Amino acid sequence: MPKITFIGAGSITFTRNLTSDILLTPALQESTITLMDVDETRLQWARNLVQSMIDRRGLKARVEATTDRRAAIKGADYVVTTFQVGGLSAYQYDIEIPERYGVEQCVGDTLNPGGIFRALRSIPLLLDICREMDELAPNALLLNNVNPMVPCCWAIDRAIGRPFVGLCHSAQGTTRLMARWSGVPYSEVTYLVAGINHLAFVLEFKRGKDDLYPRFREAAHEEEFYGREPLRIQMMDHLGYFVTESSGHLSEYVPYFRKNTRMVNEELAPQFKFEGVGAFDQGRTGGYLRWSLERRDAYQQEYEAYISGEREDATERTPEYASAIMEAMETNQPITINGNVPNRGAITNLPADCCVEVPCVVDGNGVQRTIVGDLPRQLAALIRTNVNVQDLTVEAALTLDRAAVYHAVSLDPLTAAVLTLPQIHAMVDEMLEAQARWLPSFINRRRSFARATA
Repeated sequence: MPKITFIGAGSITFTRNLTSDILLTPALQESTITLMDVDETRLQWARNLVQSMIDRRGLKARVEATTDRRAAIKGADYVVTTFQVGGLSAYQYDIEIPERYGVEQCVGDTLNPGGIFRALRSIPLLLDICREMDELAPNALLLNNVNPMVPCCWAIDRAIGRPFVGLCHSAQGTTRLMARWSGVPYSEVTYLVAGINHLAFVLEFKRGKDDLYPRFREAAHEEEFYGREPLRIQMMDHLGYFVTESSGHLSEYVPYFRKNTRMVNEELAPQFKFEGVGAFDQGRTGGYLRWSLERRDAYQQEYEAYISGEREDATERTPEYASAIMEAMETNQPITINGNVPNRGAITNLPADCCVEVPCVVDGNGVQRTIVGDLPRQLAALIRTNVNVQDLTVEAALTLDRAAVYHAVSLDPLTAAVLTLPQIHAMVDEMLEAQARWLPSFINRRRSFARATA
């Protein structure tokens, strides 16, 4: 049975949900689950959670925990990455420094200054993991869950070239939403989703031969639904297709919605009309950071509830793809997912070397992308504004070229809509200095350059 390794297993909610999926999959129920994290306390919590699920279900799976990454990777069949370099301390700088300059990020983990700096912190570790996989587990598949998804995956392909798939839940979550609003059982729906992670579009949405898009568009403008996803619906009205990311998060990737604090608080947030839609979903600045801090404080209570059995184990698998991919590869029973993979002509009007999110077939041969062809021209044009930033971010991470960091941030659609070039330069300098402990190469390079030109 396979060895399944988690790097960053201290992300307890994710680890609990994914290991639950694995333990609910017959083909994986005798697996060895290896948990690795640098935080020994959280690692032990994760191990205890997984062991309690194994014991309650009476399974033959094994769980082991280690802080030794090489030991965790050695002999693995699947390596799942779910870490956040610098944790919430670094993430606070990602949000709070740009906010002082007027860049209003809601999540800041995909594009914008926050996403760019998260990539600069994450890519070196991902590449180290890939090199260790080449040495210690050459046939293993990397299942990457680390954001920002596109730069991280693009860097792996450009620098290492080993097999991987980047995983998200946007495509399956969005199509489930569309089915609910359309009043159609999800099991009867077929769809085509393509683009890049967090900026992919539902190109087809059908039941049999019937096009469900007209039905969905009509439902989306009903009061019951519009206030839940106002920005996504506006984008659909103007561009013709529904995007896979939620309204608050979507608002960061385009220059239309977040030009200043007043706009966010007085124009964007009031469009959300329903109780229960929180600060994150309303697009409030720093909404996801606040949610993450609250979740951190609640982890111990949740941990104790699961260990004691007060909260019951799941009885069904989540919509996440990871366990289904492993099952398809172990049983050679094909499935189709939406995965983040090298483009190589899958979307013909996006750069050939970028990373795209497209339908992929998974079986005993691994993950194989399918060919989508051209996206509608307006969608490809919008996506390319994000790809430009991602390309320069990868360049910065691989070359340690400080100038490429300035270039990436200056081309970010939201930042460019708000700041002048000198302001962008000053903001990047402040973020690099604040994050020096996680980005020492950029700081040292600047000082070396200063000495050389003095």
